[in-house]
Amino acid sequence: MSVISTPIGHRLRAAPPGWQEVADVIIVGSGIAGLSLALHMRALGHRVLVVTKGEVSEGATRWAQGGIAAALSDDDSATEHLEDTLLAGAGLCDFGAAQVLAEGGAAAVRSLVALGTQFDRTSSGELALTREGGHLRDRIAHAGGDATGAEIVRALVSAVLADPEIVIYEQALAIDLLRDAYGATQGLTLHVMGQGQRDGVGAVLAPVVVLATGGFGQVFNATTNPIVATGDGMAMALRSGAELADLEFVQFHPTVMWLGTDATGQQPLISEAVRGEGAVLTTASGERFMKDIHPLSDLAPRDVVAKAAMRAMLAEESDHVLLDGRELGAAVWQNRFPTILRRSRELGVDPITEPLPVAPAQHYASGGVRTDLFGRSSIRGLYACGEVACTGVHGANRLASNSLLEGLVFADRIAKALAAGLPPRRDAAAPRATSYLLRAGLRTELQETMSAGAGVLRSADSLKETAAVLSTLAEPADTNPGVTAWEDANLLTVAAALTQQAFLRTETRGSHWREDYPAADNEHWRHHLTTQLVDGRLRTVSRPLLEPKWSGWSD
Repeated sequence: MSVISTPIGHRLRAAPPGWQEVADVIIVGSGIAGLSLALHMRALGHRVLVVTKGEVSEGATRWAQGGIAAALSDDDSATEHLEDTLLAGAGLCDFGAAQVLAEGGAAAVRSLVALGTQFDRTSSGELALTREGGHLRDRIAHAGGDATGAEIVRALVSAVLADPEIVIYEQALAIDLLRDAYGATQGLTLHVMGQGQRDGVGAVLAPVVVLATGGFGQVFNATTNPIVATGDGMAMALRSGAELADLEFVQFHPTVMWLGTDATGQQPLISEAVRGEGAVLTTASGERFMKDIHPLSDLAPRDVVAKAAMRAMLAEESDHVLLDGRELGAAVWQNRFPTILRRSRELGVDPITEPLPVAPAQHYASGGVRTDLFGRSSIRGLYACGEVACTGVHGANRLASNSLLEGLVFADRIAKALAAGLPPRRDAAAPRATSYLLRAGLRTELQETMSAGAGVLRSADSLKETAAVLSTLAEPADTNPGVTAWEDANLLTVAAALTQQAFLRTETRGSHWREDYPAADNEHWRHHLTTQLVDGRLRTVSRPLLEPKWSGWSD
């Protein structure tokens, strides 16, 4: 089914491992998914090694502002949370996965409370719950007003550091999976960047590797993701033969602070909870534009709001719209959104007295390493959890604040799958690394190309042009690359797979918007696209939904 293709099959070799270490379970990533799973694995008595490219408290989780969704109040239910999730997913959620998420939500949040997470509470001591886009109930638990992710990371890091049997490698980039003669996982190679630990390239051996590496925001030139989000887990999985699914569904958050036409990299997110408290979107000239577009108006699902914002910008030939939160008042801004208020003022805008300039920017990847309901990939012993995984929960568009919940719930599912025992240890073969090296200094060109041709607005012509440019950025590499070179190769690998899937899906659905196919095509496109690397080329095929029937979605 491949139509356009960027060659990514030349062997990019890391230096031979200079040292080895042995663990029972290797977890790559230190966000909510990775750290909560590390605690689960220790409870089962396993020796755990956590690998993180930066410091253990870095990553996307700490930036989460809005909160974590779950049916926690008496007037809510897991069924209602499930229905909101399915509606946001635009007919492409796997029903069973979404059901697992919704039914496991309340227990997952309570597990964070038991770890010491200090969620905001009402005067009576109950969890303070708010609402975000796509939710019909107040079910978003938050901490520190708009610092939920930072508080969750604080509690998880504290618990992990308190256990001496959890070994943490910081400043370490996972390079490639190690497999045995039967194709099963037996560890991975690491490039440790020298922080008083073993330095250089080495190998960690374990029969279970769990990818919890987050997303690929740095594929685009404007994103809410931290600089470490370079798609490393997805690229490593693809090189090893695993399947990537639903990469075309890239969520662009509609309200990201607009910093000017020259701004690139991580941009300040303005939480959807600001609209949940009553802020409204207007055009640059001050006209509200969401009232007649969706029954939920400014609290419509993110893809709906992002598309409407883009249309408003195009109509006025503006590069931003406005988020007007003046009616919230100073007390709400100071108590509910202190982080956003402080950062906005640092950037020269006071949201108490003036609207914030905002524009859509890349925020979340609904697709990733294809897994089953217990986090298992298509490679024995390789698991994935959190944003790096595609469980089928999000479908074509993620419901707000379901991401932190997914990391928790499916980490618990992986632990349940491994409770019966680990796969056998065997001798590991040499890595099967296959990639191209991005020429030095061209990451910016890759990002600009992806934003222009595979960003919010897409068409066959723009995607063909994107693929053509990507192919010119790659060149064979026989030298031993450094960390930046590996990151760039990972970005190129993910960008090529995303572009191919976006080209093949000839419809508009959820967060995938094709200008040349503006309507959803339920007859032909109620299925997932999955991509594998075969003989150095990307091969994409379609796969059916799991339990696709649901009364709330009509063909």
